[in-house]
Amino acid sequence: MENGHAAVRQLRYLPAVGSAHGVEVLDFAALRRMDTRRLRVLPQRPDFHVLALIASGTGDHEADFRGYRLAEGSVVWIRPGMVHRWSDIDSCDGPLILFRSGFLAGFTAAEATAPACWQMDGQRLPLALSAAEHLGREHEASARDPRLGSPALLSHLLAALLLRTLPEAPARTDAVPAGDRSADVFRAYRAAVEEHFTEWHHVADYAGALGYDVRTLTRATRANAGTGAKAFLDQRVLLEAKRLLAHTDLPVTGCARRLGFCDAGNFSTFFRRQTATPPATWRAAYGTADTSRA
Repeated sequence: MENGHAAVRQLRYLPAVGSAHGVEVLDFAALRRMDTRRLRVLPQRPDFHVLALIASGTGDHEADFRGYRLAEGSVVWIRPGMVHRWSDIDSCDGPLILFRSGFLAGFTAAEATAPACWQMDGQRLPLALSAAEHLGREHEASARDPRLGSPALLSHLLAALLLRTLPEAPARTDAVPAGDRSADVFRAYRAAVEEHFTEWHHVADYAGALGYDVRTLTRATRANAGTGAKAFLDQRVLLEAKRLLAHTDLPVTGCARRLGFCDAGNFSTFFRRQTATPPATWRAAYGTADTSRA
């Protein structure tokens, strides 16, 4: 997609030879060797997960309009659909794990609420790198000899790596009681939002489709994501609106249609309510900032 100042590459998951199980392990050095044209510094939107650990070096990364400084111990987790770019990773070293959506099951709030980048402490980093190395060895073994390959084993090792790297959630006074099914409810709601946010803008639509009432979805979302169900839905719509305004040449009316608004006026009202800025003004401001970074 083209706009006046940037292009977003739509990246599809294309596993390397021997990586047929939905996961691939490489490192920053391999990424630099493969990307001789330095396309990594341009905005890109993968349809797969990218998990990166910075073992050494420094650099910069940008994900969904926020910049991050990378240093030893930094973790980057790009989820499908995020628009990101490796602004500067020339001196970064460490593992990169690419995996398909659905390859890793069982993560709910931890996945949804994790930022695109965070910092691990010095004690956890060596353990995370060991977990990544173990996953890499098993991946290499399955590539050399498919009889040794096991999607279940690789999935469990990836889950262990994520559990080791995920930022610790702050203590909550409204912690979910043991046996509470709110995590399952939230996971279903989150998946439905991701599938239908361009069509359904009311929590009641999701409640009816999922077989819950609005209060149940609100309680589950607040317990697992720290915000209400309506705010969670609005933030997802807003993020996509920003992506369209920043990275496509669609007019505001086209963005409104793409996101399921009946007219540009309703879309502009929604966007202004969320950001205190009209869509066209936000686009112009972001375009100026983006050009100054180039």
